[in-house]
Amino acid sequence: MTHPDLGSLVLYNAPQSTCSQRVRYALHHKGLGFEERKLDLFTGDQLKPDYLALNPNGVVPTLLHDGEPVIDSAVILEYLEDVAGDLAPLRPKDPLEIARMRAMMRFIDEVPAGAIRVPSYNLAFLPHYQAMTEGEFRALCDSKPLRREFLMKMGRTGFPKPEMDEALSRLQRGIDRMAGWLAESGGPWLMGRELGLADVMILPVIVRMEDIGLDHLWRDAPQIGDWQIGDWLASMQASPAYRKTYYHGSLLTEKYPHLRQSLKAGSAA
Repeated sequence: MTHPDLGSLVLYNAPQSTCSQRVRYALHHKGLGFEERKLDLFTGDQLKPDYLALNPNGVVPTLLHDGEPVIDSAVILEYLEDVAGDLAPLRPKDPLEIARMRAMMRFIDEVPAGAIRVPSYNLAFLPHYQAMTEGEFRALCDSKPLRREFLMKMGRTGFPKPEMDEALSRLQRGIDRMAGWLAESGGPWLMGRELGLADVMILPVIVRMEDIGLDHLWRDAPQIGDWQIGDWLASMQASPAYRKTYYHGSLLTEKYPHLRQSLKAGSAA
């Protein structure tokens, strides 16, 4: 049931964070006013004591509702349905359909959403870490409760080819599963005629893949058949919530000029 007066909503997030983008999209889709506080992840805003008091995991996003923190993007999305479910609902009412949706969300988080971090870090973030000393890098890894092992695997030389190949394989599995959902539901959205949380969850993954030149993973996938994920993406991009979510600086190629140049060079080679 929708709360008649939602009160104050404050979103701590980062423009390029895919998890932040999920929550921004849902808030804008529902027309909920909120104060956006942008954190600079490279300068360690997410690791400062005042932020860790809200989110001990030291990651974004965090939603404050009347001063009370809600953490983890998937949890926040469900929370918004709990408190504002009547405003442009993104969750079905039938319990079986809710269960199907949550299974989709779990798969998205476990497979493509986790995998996209590997090429993202290698392509965009590695130069920042290469500029550090080994001691500085290890101290950074130790300061990140949820990302320590991930960063240690990457190191200051980047993820090796086997790690990249595994991530690309997981992304392909995500694309194939998404194509299957569209075919099964009849579209235009993953669960049929109504836009849902699963669409919002996977949107930033697809946008990131397109941004860093991995869109060929769905354009050439025979499993997609008659369904073109580009049509799904074009529909998402046409929504008012998308334009508000992806303001300038939200894409990696907008934030890091070196990435855009390297992608251009790679495509020309």
